[in-house]
Amino acid sequence: MLEHILVDAHGLHAGQKTYPVRVGRAGFTADKHEGDLKTPVGTFPMRELFYRPDRFTSAPLTLLRATPLHPHDGWCDDPSHAAYNRAVTLPFSARHEKLWRDDHVYDLIVPLGYNDGPIIPGRGSAIFMHLMRDDGVGTEGCVALKRTDLLELLAQCSAETMVEIRG
Repeated sequence: MLEHILVDAHGLHAGQKTYPVRVGRAGFTADKHEGDLKTPVGTFPMRELFYRPDRFTSAPLTLLRATPLHPHDGWCDDPSHAAYNRAVTLPFSARHEKLWRDDHVYDLIVPLGYNDGPIIPGRGSAIFMHLMRDDGVGTEGCVALKRTDLLELLAQCSAETMVEIRG
C-alpha cells in the first residue's frame, strides 16, 4: 500500500512511478481562496472514493471506502452556507457542484482532506482527485489524472495514504 503520494509541477509520484497530472489552471498556492483556480499546497489524506456505478461494472479496486454516486449528489461551494465544502443532496438552494456530470471528469472522485477540519468559509472547497478533461485543460484547484492511471493508483491507496502537494 502507498503511504505517500507527491504531486508537483512534474507529475504525481507514487512509489517508483510518475503519472501525468493536471492541477489548477492558475498553478499552486499556499493561500487558497474559493474560485482562484489554484491547487492548495500541503499534505492531505484521501477521504474516500465516489464513483459512477453506471460507468463501472463494479466498484474500483481500492482500500478506500467506495461509495456509488447518484444523480442527486452535489458538493456545496458557497462560503456563506453552513454546508460549505460538504457533500449535499440536490436540489440544493445554495451554490454547488453537481457530482453526476455528463462528461467523465467525476466518474471517479477522491475528496482530499483539505479545509475540512475545521472548515473555514472561503478557503476553498471540493478539492478532489478526479479524472482529466478530454482537452487536457487544468482544473479549478483539483488534481486530475487519466482514467487508467487513477484506477492503478487507487488499487494501492487506503485512508492512510497521504497526498503531498508541492508548488
